[in-house]
Amino acid sequence: MNLLATKEPISASVVLRHDWTVGEVQDLLDMPLMDLLWQAQLVHRAANPGYRVQLASLLSVKTGGCQEDCAYCPQSMHNSSDVTGQPELSVQPVLDRAKAAKNAGADRFCMGWAWREIRDGAPFEAMLAMVTGVRELGLEACVTAGMLTDQQAVRLAEAGLTSYNHNLDTSPENYENIISSRTFQDRLDTLQRVRSAGIKLCCGGIIGMGESTMDRASLLQVLANLTPHPESVPINGLVAVEGTPLEELDLPEVDPLEMVRMVATARILMPRSRVRLSAGREQLGREGQILCLQAGADSIFYGDTLLTTGNPDVEADRELLAQAGVQVNVVASQE
Repeated sequence: MNLLATKEPISASVVLRHDWTVGEVQDLLDMPLMDLLWQAQLVHRAANPGYRVQLASLLSVKTGGCQEDCAYCPQSMHNSSDVTGQPELSVQPVLDRAKAAKNAGADRFCMGWAWREIRDGAPFEAMLAMVTGVRELGLEACVTAGMLTDQQAVRLAEAGLTSYNHNLDTSPENYENIISSRTFQDRLDTLQRVRSAGIKLCCGGIIGMGESTMDRASLLQVLANLTPHPESVPINGLVAVEGTPLEELDLPEVDPLEMVRMVATARILMPRSRVRLSAGREQLGREGQILCLQAGADSIFYGDTLLTTGNPDVEADRELLAQAGVQVNVVASQE
């Protein structure tokens, strides 16, 4: 069976489909690793000439106290790990961090708010000012702040927001085991509001939360059948933070080769999307990260911290990318 057959060819090796079945995705995930890497390489080299990697920097603007009960999250008010007592950052310090990220080589600046949904009033006006300021620096601007209304999405688009992050986290079948404070459909509705406003999507998931391989296939199938595909697809490995329900389950660490399989399959399913190595990258080691880059990852979060969890330091990432022989996107100069 030719899983890459389609009515919509991009090139000899790259095709776009939005009609994948869970069984087809499962077949890809279960392929012999060398064969999976070969197929992913063919797609990746055709879709990403020059083998470029985007560097994205992430800042937590509002940390802790979130009303959601996500079992993996140290920022949930339902978990004993809740990171509270940290005031929300104001506009200028955030823009100072964005400028520093640009100077360090990032071309995308992501800002996170630990909210169940965006709050109107002064907090939202500050968010809009941050988005505008980040764009004026010549950076892409991404926000993650939970659910939002149609009008909020429109105003973010008017402010120049490049992308909105709203992960599905896991499969529809496994979702209630991870989160009960909002539904899987709530997440899909949020994605549609973002799309309707003309904002790009950043949407992915997490592995290592006790899910089955079929759950992973189902998650990827939902993402790959969105039309159009999300422009960015973060692949996260669980970082089991003390005080979260998933940490208390003492789950095994994610096998780096399982991350490689997820990245490679995502690349085949969504050829034009940026597949981003996100949380859990420290646990992969140098060789695991290079295999993920070979498998089709073309973006990494760049900087020492991801919201509240660790990340490789900047110098280590520069050395890694140099050893892998990949190029990084150049930030457009803007005075």
